[in-house]
Parts: sequence; structure tokens; C-alpha cells
Amino acid sequence: MPDPMAADRPLLVLIAGPYLSGTDGDPARIAANRERLEAAALPIYQRGHLPMLGEWLALPIIHAAGGREHGDAVFHAYQYPVAERLLTRCDAVLRLPGASRGADMDVARAQAMGLPVYHHIGELPVHQAAEGVAA
Repeated sequence: MPDPMAADRPLLVLIAGPYLSGTDGDPARIAANRERLEAAALPIYQRGHLPMLGEWLALPIIHAAGGREHGDAVFHAYQYPVAERLLTRCDAVLRLPGASRGADMDVARAQAMGLPVYHHIGELPVHQAAEGVAA
């Protein structure tokens, strides 16, 4: 009998959670939020999937468009649209704890698209590519 928690292929998993939320624009607090988001990347990879943060794609675009500060007009012009485009390529969302309007928008879009939304890494199915990956 097949394992119901086994994935037949690696998933592209969007990690959604607080980035600017709760920071009052403080760069150290933004960096701490980003570190919490990125901390989920390795465990997702170890389950045989490919983790993704919207910020990994959006920030270079924002900087190229002239964005200078988190939360400036250029940031807002690109941050959510990039995440929306990215979500069309993702297979699932991992929603990390914490208040976040952007993460809540990602979850709502994912649900509307019929994508699974997980709230704990352990809920993600395991893909056979995870075999032999150090935990």
C-alpha cells in the first residue's frame, strides 16, 4: 500500500510568514523575520522538496527598479505582484506562525488555486529524493 504521506515528485513550496510585519521598519527585526523564514528551507529540502521565499525573487527586482528601503513605494509596487506570480508556479505553501497580511494573501490565493497549505513542516509529504539527505 502506498504511503499517504509520500509525494510522487518534489514540490516547490512557498514559505509564507511575517517579513515586514511587526518590525516597524527596523532592519534588524526584518532580518530576524527573514532568518525565521529561511530556517524552514533546509527541513523542506530534507523532505525532498524545493523551498522558495518570495523575497528571494522580489528583492533583486525591487533593487533593480530603484527600491532603497523595505516598505518604500517601489517595494510595494513589486513585492506582492512577484509573490502572486511565483505562487502560480508553486505546488504548496508552508504558512509559518505570525501576523502577516502578505502571507495571509498567499494562503488565500493558494487555497483559491486548490493548492495545499501546510502549517508544520512535518505535514509535508516526503519525496523519495529525501533519502540519503542528511537530517
